[in-house]
Amino acid sequence: MQHQTQTHLDPRSPLVLDTTDLPRRPGAMRMVERTVPAPDGLGLELIGVPPRSDLTLSLRLESVSEGVLVSGTVAGRVEGECGRCLRPISDTLNVEIQELYAYEHSTTDETTDEDEVGRLQGDLIDLEPALRDEVVLILPTNPLCREDCPGLCPECGVRWDELPDDHRHEQVDPRWAALSDMTTKTEE
Repeated sequence: MQHQTQTHLDPRSPLVLDTTDLPRRPGAMRMVERTVPAPDGLGLELIGVPPRSDLTLSLRLESVSEGVLVSGTVAGRVEGECGRCLRPISDTLNVEIQELYAYEHSTTDETTDEDEVGRLQGDLIDLEPALRDEVVLILPTNPLCREDCPGLCPECGVRWDELPDDHRHEQVDPRWAALSDMTTKTEE
C-alpha cells in the first residue's frame, strides 16, 4: 500500500478524520457518515471519479491497542470512456476500506515499515492515500461500455455497431496501385 509521507494535515480537509472524541482504549468505536467532494485525480487514465463529485463515506472508527482501525465503504460515481469505441461510460463505485492507522510512538512504529500501515498525526487520520489505493485496485484499466463492444473500424474510425454488416475497405498494396489504376481504366 502506498502512503504519503508525513505532512501537516488540515482537520477541515474532507478526507481527514478527527479521532479526538474517540477514546484510546481498545473496543471504543465511532461511526462516521458524511458526503465529501472527491479529490482530483482519483482514478485511472480512462476512468475515474469526477473531481468534486460526491463521495459518501460510511465508516467505523474503532480503537485497537496499536491505533485506530478504519473500516467501511466509500461510494460515488465514476465516469470515463470505453477503451474500444470511446463511448462515454458512467457507473457507480462502491469501495471497501479497511486500514489500520497506528498511534505515534506505538510498538507498530518499531515492528512495521513506514509504508506498511497508516499513521495518525496527533488525532488526525488522512484517509485519501488508502482511498486512492482501493479505487485504483477496483477500477478496470481498460473499461468497456459492454463486454462484447466491437470497437472502431481501424480504417475509418467509425464504431463497428454503427456500420452495415458488409462494411469493408479496399486494401490495395501501394506497389500494385499503378496496376489497379490500369485495371480501372480498362474496365471503363
